[in-house]
Amino acid sequence: MIVLVFSDLHLGKGKFFNNGQINILEDFFEDRRFVEFLDYYSSGEYLDKEVHLILNGDILNLIQIDIDGVFSHIIDEKRTVAAINLIYNAHREFFHGLKKFLNTSGKKLSYGVGNHDAGMGFEGAQSKFNELVGGKVDFFYELDLHGIHIEHGHRFELINASPKEQHFTIGPNGSKILNLPWGSLFCINVLPQLRKERPYLDKVRPMTSYVKWCLIHDFMFFWHLAVTVVLYIIKTNFDLYTKQNRSFKTSFGVLKQITIYPKYEKKAKKILKENVGLHTVIMGHTHVVEWRRFPERKYYFNTGTWNSIPSIDAGLHENMTSLNYIMIEVNKETRTLCSANLNIWQGKWRPFREEIATISDQV
Repeated sequence: MIVLVFSDLHLGKGKFFNNGQINILEDFFEDRRFVEFLDYYSSGEYLDKEVHLILNGDILNLIQIDIDGVFSHIIDEKRTVAAINLIYNAHREFFHGLKKFLNTSGKKLSYGVGNHDAGMGFEGAQSKFNELVGGKVDFFYELDLHGIHIEHGHRFELINASPKEQHFTIGPNGSKILNLPWGSLFCINVLPQLRKERPYLDKVRPMTSYVKWCLIHDFMFFWHLAVTVVLYIIKTNFDLYTKQNRSFKTSFGVLKQITIYPKYEKKAKKILKENVGLHTVIMGHTHVVEWRRFPERKYYFNTGTWNSIPSIDAGLHENMTSLNYIMIEVNKETRTLCSANLNIWQGKWRPFREEIATISDQV
């Protein structure tokens, strides 16, 4: 069985608005190459093979979709479905590609819920997505599949995690709304305004270096950013529908995590240690490609992102794009790993190159 995993596409409302203005919140511009990717793994040598495609979180950028020009952190099922429709209208090729893939014999699709697409936890949102791709999609927060543990990874960050099993809360008039963490609230209410000044703000890696660079070379924006973050932390401690996740103690943790992007090697190692039947852990969220080999032929992978990542080098903010994905071949009956590759998609004429490859001697 072939398992394909990628994450963090962040589909939005499209590159341009109806009036021709550029949408600075759109991050995904690889619809055509994504469709080529799906066609490759559902035809030719893969036509009759069992292929399981995993969309591992933050595929749809639901929390940064405005409805009639209005952003809101009061997100219910109706608003989420409306956001999905807007994304579909901007990325029809993407959804049609999924539909074609899913309707090919032996092909399966699963969707992991991340922090930017937390609304996919609503049943109505899942039904709408199934309708748009013309098939049955399995949705999950954590997935154990034939010895592979897959999750988005945001639960390990205080800034982006809601209490476990408390993905929803009660909103106005007793409605069911998302129980959003501080990071999501910031993305909805503050980041769109900051990105008008610095469109690459939330993409630069490492963020710590960018903040230091701003302190020296872009001091006025550094001061504006610092004041904005501190004031917003104070505000969210008292908001009626967000204060249940906030306290001044957690706010200090938020301040610490804002500029330090995590690496999940230790988290993956702990998951493998606590679950002896697992051989591989796959996560996303950080937008940073990682892989580690542990003793006893156990592995951790992070898929990175298909979005462009600005470099902090000399403050030039030059974009780097790498279409990364994980390809795993696993024996379903024995739950053993045959091979695990970190690949970079290059197009149908030269499909991919293996950046990292592992082959098990247990095959």
